[in-house]
Amino acid sequence: MVQGRGGPSDSPSPEAGGPVGDVYDWFQRGMKLLSEGSPAAAAALLERAADAEPGSRSVREALARAQFNSRQYADAADSFRWIIDANPAEDYAYFGLGLALWRAGDMEGAQEPLAIAVAMRPDQRHYVSALKSVRATLRARRM
Repeated sequence: MVQGRGGPSDSPSPEAGGPVGDVYDWFQRGMKLLSEGSPAAAAALLERAADAEPGSRSVREALARAQFNSRQYADAADSFRWIIDANPAEDYAYFGLGLALWRAGDMEGAQEPLAIAVAMRPDQRHYVSALKSVRATLRARRM
C-alpha cells in the first residue's frame, strides 16, 4: 500500500497507465463497457481485475464473456476452463467453452463441453441448438 497526499492507494494511478479505483470499480466499469457494446475495452479492464483477484469466479466469467464477444476465442476458452476447474457444476462455463472452441475452429473439441452443458441443463434450448449445430457440421465434414 502506498501513502500519498490523498491517502492510501492500492491501485495504479492514471499517470502510471493503470485504471483508477479498486478491483470492484474495475469490475463494475468492465460490466458497463460489456453491456454498452465495448467488449475489447471491457476485456482489458476485466483482465486487470482478474489478475488482482485471481480467485473471483464472477470476474473470470465476465472476462470470459468479454473475451468471447471481442473474438478472443482462445483466451475466452482458457477463462471458461478456469471456471470449470474451479467449479465443475457451472453449466454456463461448459457452454461458453464449447462456443469458444467452435468459433476458434475446433469443432471436435467443442462437442464435449457442449454435450456436458446439455446434459446438465437439457431445458436450455440454446445449449441444445449449439450442440446440434456442431454435430451436424462434424457429420457433414465426414461425408
